[in-house]
Amino acid sequence: MKYTKLGNSDLNVSRICMGCMGFGDAKRGQHSWTIDEAHTKEIIKHGLELGVNFYDTAIAYQSGTSEQYVGRAIRDLAQREDVVVATKFLPRTQDEIENGITGQKHIENMINTSLQNLGMDYVDLYIYHMWDWNTPIYDILDGLNKAVKSGKARYIGISNCFAWQLAKANAIAEKEGFAKFVSVQGHYNLIFREEEREMVPFCEEENIALTPYSALASGRLSRQKGEQDTKRAAEDAYAKFKYDATAQQDSVIIDRVSELAQKHGVSMTEVSLAWLLTKVTSPVVGATKLHHIEGAAKAVDLTLTDDELAYLEEPYVPHPLAGVMAQNKRENAKEKHVWTTGSQKIREK
Repeated sequence: MKYTKLGNSDLNVSRICMGCMGFGDAKRGQHSWTIDEAHTKEIIKHGLELGVNFYDTAIAYQSGTSEQYVGRAIRDLAQREDVVVATKFLPRTQDEIENGITGQKHIENMINTSLQNLGMDYVDLYIYHMWDWNTPIYDILDGLNKAVKSGKARYIGISNCFAWQLAKANAIAEKEGFAKFVSVQGHYNLIFREEEREMVPFCEEENIALTPYSALASGRLSRQKGEQDTKRAAEDAYAKFKYDATAQQDSVIIDRVSELAQKHGVSMTEVSLAWLLTKVTSPVVGATKLHHIEGAAKAVDLTLTDDELAYLEEPYVPHPLAGVMAQNKRENAKEKHVWTTGSQKIREK
């Protein structure tokens, strides 16, 4: 495994981040395909053996049970100071707004619940999961700064935002002397490259770490269509929503990934991630089977030539925004999103 600094922080992270969305009680959240605690621990153990020290979860994942599984596994398998743990918080609910719960108080409640779930005194990276149009950005930044000052979070990151939103937030933080965002977790992979328009160059300019999710496009970049179909492939309606509409144009790129994998004698996972690793700090790679994290770890050692990188990139055509980013509009502020489903239950625990 190779390691690098996470943007403008002193966190030393593995080039692969294990995404923990697939961990948690399958009966308590958005997804039916998540794995139980015993299998979660097995995969985290193997990740640690492979040198993966960066783990990303969220309070929204399976009503907090992902955080619980991850926290207990790390407690049993590693020294806390040797692992970089990231989690994310949800926007305020309408009930909170009506009851006068401020953005600052909301963040305090959220991080306290996450720390309880994780069984930890602090998280290394606390991530603003999606832009909250109903809460002033000053209140969010003030609340996050308080979390850092109290020692509950070492650094803060942001997810699912536009470059202008990140620039605005960090400008306010700098003016007010608040903690600034050191990382951004956006939707970025070989078949969805819209982050390259503004976010990627902005982060390069500001030394903000890119830790993209959906690095393998929910498995579409790790296998040919119909090959080794998984429970997630069959049941993940949200992933289908994000990718099925562009499947025909994306198939050309997927075929080229397969071609280069055969040429190098490696998996499609390794080729897809080797490309992404030339662009970002540490892609978030989900793992629900041991071979998932093995393939991700191997990608760190695969070097593609400039011609091969260009060959993978050449067929790309612009894509419409999908998923959380498609909802990042003021007029969608009161809409229910997949990650806010069941969020009231999290708060009522």
